[in-house]
Amino acid sequence: PFRSFWKLLFVEDTEAGANFKGLMWLFLGVANSDALLYDEELQAIAKAAGPESFRVNYALSREETNAKGGKKYIQDEVEAHADEVFNRLDKGA
Repeated sequence: PFRSFWKLLFVEDTEAGANFKGLMWLFLGVANSDALLYDEELQAIAKAAGPESFRVNYALSREETNAKGGKKYIQDEVEAHADEVFNRLDKGA
């Protein structure tokens, strides 16, 4: 279902997409990079939309390590961007 949402805003020619002024920031996690779903599509959207409108961050638990040397999960990726995430939340995101 969420794929339909990003397609509505960034792929299809819709009123919702034309009026979208925010940032869609996806934090996605999988075990290995070969299990990434829709990566080519997401990277194309990110390139076309730019980082002010669309971002995607991955946590690959079996390929990456967190700051403490353990497996990297989504919460670790969010923590790495905590200042910006919480600043946006404080401003109403």
